[in-house]
Amino acid sequence: MDILGSDTCWHEHSVEQTPELLGSHLHRGLTAEEARARLAQYGPNELEERPRPSFWHLLFNQFKQFLVLILIVSAFVSLFLGEHVEAGAIMAIVALNAVLGVVQESKAEEALAALQKMAAPEARVVRDGHVLTKSARELVPGDLVILETGNYVPADVRLVEAMNLRIEEASLTGESVAVEKEAKGVLPPETPLGDRRNMAYMGTLVSYGRGQGLVVATGMRTQFGLIAEMIQSYEEEETPLQLKLDQLGKWLGTGCLAICGMVFGVGLWEGRPPLDMFVTAVSLAIAAVPEGLPAVVTICLALGMREMIRRHALIRKLPAVETLGSATAICSDKTGTLTQNEMTAVQIYADSDLLYITGEGYRPQGELQEEDGSRAELRWYPSMRILLQGGLLCNDARLERMESDGGGDSSWHIVGDPTEGALVVAAAKADLWRQRVEQEFPRVAEIPFDPERKRMTTIHRVLSNKVNSKEVAAPDLQTPYVAYLKGAPDVILRLCTQITEDGRVWPLDRPRRERILGLNEALASNALRVLGVAYRPLEELPSNPSSQEVERELTFVGLIGMIDPARPEAKDAIELARRAGIRTIMVTGDYPNTAAAISREIGLISHGDPVLSGEGIDRLSDEQFAREVAQTRVYARVSPQHKVRIVEALKRQGHVVAMTGDGVNDAPALKRADIGVAMGITGTDVSKETADMVLTDDNFASIVAAVEQGRIVYANIRKFVYYLLSCNLGEILTIFLATLFRWDLPLTAIQLLWLNLLTDGAPALALGLETGEPDIMEQPPRPPEEPIINRAMRRGIAVQTVAITAATLGAFLLGKRWFPDNLAAARTMAFVTLSASELLRAYTARSERYSIFRIGVLSNKYMQMSVAVSMALLLAAVYVPFLDPVFDTAFVGPREWLAMAPLILFPAAAAEIAKLLGRRRTRRSVLAPA
Repeated sequence: MDILGSDTCWHEHSVEQTPELLGSHLHRGLTAEEARARLAQYGPNELEERPRPSFWHLLFNQFKQFLVLILIVSAFVSLFLGEHVEAGAIMAIVALNAVLGVVQESKAEEALAALQKMAAPEARVVRDGHVLTKSARELVPGDLVILETGNYVPADVRLVEAMNLRIEEASLTGESVAVEKEAKGVLPPETPLGDRRNMAYMGTLVSYGRGQGLVVATGMRTQFGLIAEMIQSYEEEETPLQLKLDQLGKWLGTGCLAICGMVFGVGLWEGRPPLDMFVTAVSLAIAAVPEGLPAVVTICLALGMREMIRRHALIRKLPAVETLGSATAICSDKTGTLTQNEMTAVQIYADSDLLYITGEGYRPQGELQEEDGSRAELRWYPSMRILLQGGLLCNDARLERMESDGGGDSSWHIVGDPTEGALVVAAAKADLWRQRVEQEFPRVAEIPFDPERKRMTTIHRVLSNKVNSKEVAAPDLQTPYVAYLKGAPDVILRLCTQITEDGRVWPLDRPRRERILGLNEALASNALRVLGVAYRPLEELPSNPSSQEVERELTFVGLIGMIDPARPEAKDAIELARRAGIRTIMVTGDYPNTAAAISREIGLISHGDPVLSGEGIDRLSDEQFAREVAQTRVYARVSPQHKVRIVEALKRQGHVVAMTGDGVNDAPALKRADIGVAMGITGTDVSKETADMVLTDDNFASIVAAVEQGRIVYANIRKFVYYLLSCNLGEILTIFLATLFRWDLPLTAIQLLWLNLLTDGAPALALGLETGEPDIMEQPPRPPEEPIINRAMRRGIAVQTVAITAATLGAFLLGKRWFPDNLAAARTMAFVTLSASELLRAYTARSERYSIFRIGVLSNKYMQMSVAVSMALLLAAVYVPFLDPVFDTAFVGPREWLAMAPLILFPAAAAEIAKLLGRRRTRRSVLAPA
């Protein structure tokens, strides 16, 4: 019988029921024989990996794109025509594209390997009543395992014993604070993963205490296994850019070949020599096919990747550069991304006053402030010093300073629990430093934190009543010993009989007690984590300190409210994303009130906006959830399955989704999103290997900066396509009209091929190096379904095609008139006019909307260099004598240049006029009444 029903909720079963259901024993565990039988039945406790595609399969996939096939055919035709350089260049581009594709895809499935590394290599297990050390892969359901500080949990277990047990589950739930475990509790079936305090899960770390548990799931049945299954079940989807480029390639390839076929057919119909028309049509096809497109796209993406590294974003998969620019929704984690991941004490209550503590993070720089912002002196509030001193001494965290390697500012970090670290930093801001304070109050005993007691106690010898040469105000600290307590305020208050205020000790009457409890609730409602501090003078040190003996008749001191503060730049980044038409969504494992408070602080939501919890998501059908997704911006207490469901719902509504994450629990959603963004500092190897991009500073603002760079990359690709098509279609239409009107062909086959080299190479690449237009983040995201060649570009291409064709044919007809007996001279004028006008066209293509004078004629140095080189090659074909017979060119003098000058400028002028009219059209549509 299978004891591991997939629907079994082990957290809803008691400690006594669990061994019965598992067929195990609470103290002796399984027998060796039963363990062997179960290992054969359930298999080893390890994650299974699906077969990966072979190298040849990956390589074959690189040649399935239609444009790549067209390029390969073009290369063979060029080789047939004797254009060995052209053929070699095309094949080099195809090979480079294939190599990059294979390398990227071969690295795409490393997430499972990283997941496997997080599994415990060994485990201590009780079998036949004996404690044994076994390989974790040999564990089976029903095994009794022992958990101790520093151990990784080797499988999913139902705890049966927990002694001060705390487990770090950040990799699984996203919570940075270790979870306090209790074995005895029984929980409802719908309890979220992060709240199952009677369970421990594979791959999480025991940070404190010890415990025992019965294995309830192994291998792929564990929570890690479910995540691995989700990771492997999602097929790699093509990015928006890949889909659009493939669509563009099919359109260009078939369109150009069809037109060239028409040119060949019309030529035959008119009685032209078949061989001449075949060579012309083939040369025109080679010139028309955008063989530079894959290379320029790859280079644009690579340069965008380099720029993103400068903006703290490391791209693991090249197409992700552009995909970011397509993003319409960013699902961001809270801790460390929108917040600083540094718990900070921000409010403090004592002496009947609530003060604010300034400063950020773990830097011990800040001050106490009154509610009106004025500075508060610590000497005005005697109990404040006792409060900070108690929080510092009843504490195991340490504040350490690290000098930077470059000799710059030093950085501070906490060793220990972040919450305790916040108390240490708050004390340091008041010039209370652990080393000095502990010299006056050395710790002599302690009662460790217990999740049932919800408090911690330390006992100190009182060597002096002075700290840092400042009087300690409480008069009753003249005893030899003092006990300090910190913990949940309501629990601490129940143990107190007195309170210190204004340097005196008063009875803790009901009004004072209710005032403190009311303040505690108010602070907690603002997402602050609140701790209470109390003390008790002791005349002697207990021989064996116990909670019942020490933690009574206490004197309450005050409250300290802490929070992981929002990153200062997060609010501006969210506003920038909003102006760019990008929806920011917080998806966190934290509690709803904390998520809501941070969201309001950073301007993500307003008061009254909904916060949807994981439990609430479970209650919604797909149709109901679709309506909620359309308006909800904050999700709290979510599981890995919830994150995936959110991503899928957004994608169904047409969004291009970027998802951030750092834990193992985030990996499925990272893979399911259009672009997964992992945290570089706090992220697990699993999340990094799954993601398309890694943030090296864990900062949400870096995501928005990367989105901007992605938009620039896409805009540059569009500029290249725009430029390429307007030029190539101009060439095709020139030859087609000349053939249709039964004129002599204005360009020879070799001139077409040389023109292709001049204009499709360096100038096109220079367009990929544009720095971006100033308002690129003021524009709404492009619709995901919009093709690269949209309506506006089609209008522009039509204008340029007509302008280039008119200029070229005009120069040719003028040459025919001036040189009626010299066809080479007329063709040279057409060749020069077409080539020079396309080089000038490259300048106007630098922006689809702005005038070349607005963005700066000389602002792209790469354009100056590329145009200069191409112009030199053009002039060489005309003026180097031994090249005249090669390119069928003739000398053109000043008269011809003066005549060609307005024709050369005509396409560029037409482009600028079209942009001006487009801006006016846009302005009218914006100002038009709705």
